[in-house]
Amino acid sequence: MAEQTFLQRLFNTKPVEQKNSNMMGYFGVGSQEAKTYKYADLAKEGYLKNAIVYRCVNEISKGASAVPFIIKAGDQIIEQHPLIDLLQRPNPLQSYSEFFNSLFGYVLLSGNAYILKTGSDMGAPKELHQLRPDRINIKGSGKPIPEKYEYMVNGRVAHTYLIDQENGFSELKHIKLWNPLDDYYGLSPMSAAAVEVDQFNMSSKHNVNLLQNGARPSGAVIFKPQDDQGFAVNLSESQRQQLITDMNNRFTGANNAGRPMLLEGDFDWKEMGLSPKDMDFLNLKHMSATDIALCFGVPSQLVGVPDSQTYANVAEARLALYEETIIPHLRKMASDLNEWLVPLFDDRLTLEFDIDSIPALSERVKRTYENVTSAVREGIMTRNEARQQLGLEPKDGGDDLYISANLFPLGDESVEKPKNPVNEEDLEDYDDEEVDKEILLLLEEEKALSDINTIPNSSMAEEAARGLEWRRKYKRGGTAVGVARANQLMNKERLSISTVKRMYSFFSRHEVDKQAEGFSQGEKGYPSAGRIAWALWGGDAGFSWSKKVRNQIEREESKSFEIEEHVGFIEDEKALSEAVRNGLKEKVKEHNEKYGDSKTKKVTLGMLTQVFRRGVGAYNTNPSSVRPSVRRQGGADRWAYARVNSFLRALSSGKFKGGKHDTDLFPDGHPLKSKGPTDSQGRPKK
Repeated sequence: MAEQTFLQRLFNTKPVEQKNSNMMGYFGVGSQEAKTYKYADLAKEGYLKNAIVYRCVNEISKGASAVPFIIKAGDQIIEQHPLIDLLQRPNPLQSYSEFFNSLFGYVLLSGNAYILKTGSDMGAPKELHQLRPDRINIKGSGKPIPEKYEYMVNGRVAHTYLIDQENGFSELKHIKLWNPLDDYYGLSPMSAAAVEVDQFNMSSKHNVNLLQNGARPSGAVIFKPQDDQGFAVNLSESQRQQLITDMNNRFTGANNAGRPMLLEGDFDWKEMGLSPKDMDFLNLKHMSATDIALCFGVPSQLVGVPDSQTYANVAEARLALYEETIIPHLRKMASDLNEWLVPLFDDRLTLEFDIDSIPALSERVKRTYENVTSAVREGIMTRNEARQQLGLEPKDGGDDLYISANLFPLGDESVEKPKNPVNEEDLEDYDDEEVDKEILLLLEEEKALSDINTIPNSSMAEEAARGLEWRRKYKRGGTAVGVARANQLMNKERLSISTVKRMYSFFSRHEVDKQAEGFSQGEKGYPSAGRIAWALWGGDAGFSWSKKVRNQIEREESKSFEIEEHVGFIEDEKALSEAVRNGLKEKVKEHNEKYGDSKTKKVTLGMLTQVFRRGVGAYNTNPSSVRPSVRRQGGADRWAYARVNSFLRALSSGKFKGGKHDTDLFPDGHPLKSKGPTDSQGRPKK
């Protein structure tokens, strides 16, 4: 009997008698050292056995590989190039989509991906292949740049790829994610989610085992036999083994679910496991799935986690997936390829992924459109600034700020009043019939430009149809732009002036492709990719047609420019009133005293005279669009003087406060000087 303690003697309590039991065991939650995960573990336990990892990797890799790429030389999109052909078909076994799908998959699972170029040691490669990350050993040299890559097969070095110690170049390109604890190897997102992956897998395995056990938790059969004197009797080893075998045969497995257990004598059943409700396995799996998706950067509602409505709908969740995860991966991949692959063909080229072509980003485009529309309506930006945000070409007259109330240009609140006021009678000089006739002639010439026939002919339509048929048959040649152009030619749509100019530019650039093998019929490889692209744009018939129409356009534009110059000359011949002339002379003097030492900022009386006359003409064209305060106090003259002040400010500062005007009058060398023909208000023609 146990000895009483001081407290037990004080309160007259008996000590608890402890008896030895035949069998007893404690099983609790223990601690385990964090283990290191290799690529095989991540791929097997993660991608192959975990539904959430599988879904996350495929959401990112398939989404990224579906985004098309474009090759640029400066701002010009290249439509035909050996680099494009290589990326469209990297090797005989993979297409562009398959290649980049597996490439992004390796990066996500391993944190590392390896691309091997073949066909040339230092020049442009013929093929691109991927090597499994677990087969690459990186040998360091004690420097930031590794010494070499070793490709291992069955524990042996199958090939070695040396690394240039000066520039880091190698036949094998290593693409990796940042790893804070390793100089050479990247870190997989699965490493951060490894515990959650194991937790999810063990929860799933537990539920499967539970079902196999008839949806019943495990327990213990307790045997309490006694002899005639009341002493405990133990089972023999053979009896214990026979009991276990009988229990497994009768009560385990899905087929035995629900079978009642018959116990007799001194046998008793004791349930030892917790119920699924107590362990809350369903909620545990959802928490693990959310954390796994978080590490990959995938919204949890896209992987099927219930009650995880972080975003209003699936479209917004998919938009977040592209903006926060896929697009950053694409930009990193483009950066790596521009550093390693693209310079092997031409260091003037750049590779980009066509982000604007992603369907999921249509919601972002819609929001951008709504934002710029509101900004134009509130007078925050001009229409041309809004069109630039939307990727559209600028339009004449779209450089002024407007507000929705009265739709008139915004300018300075106060306009400097000239020292020598102008009499209203002096405006009679501007109503000259000769000038009106010249302006009318100018409008007729502009109409003549739009009357040029830009409808493709039948020969061009036939050649475009042939190009589309070749492209479907041989799976090569041309781009999406070329296909769109071929459809326009086949339908004989009226082409815009800018499209005709682009057609002529395309034929001029690619005329050299005629010298390549496979361009002419009878040659090996006919029709070549260049021949198919040539056909999509209308072939030889399209080249001659675009050249002829383009020459007509340039003649009309040149004629229009000459008439505008003639109108300006006639206006300059008209004598200004003495008061206006003196006022402009004073402005010339004041401006040149400050900025006259610079040739590009010096102003002449002739410049300001033309600016003033154009201001008067703009006012007379639509006086109702001008603020009432301006019409009451000075009218056309005040408006013209405000235009002069704006011109002088831009001449000295190099920028306009509002819309651009009279850029043709700036001195040669000025940054705002027009480089080509301008309209009647001095704005560059588009």
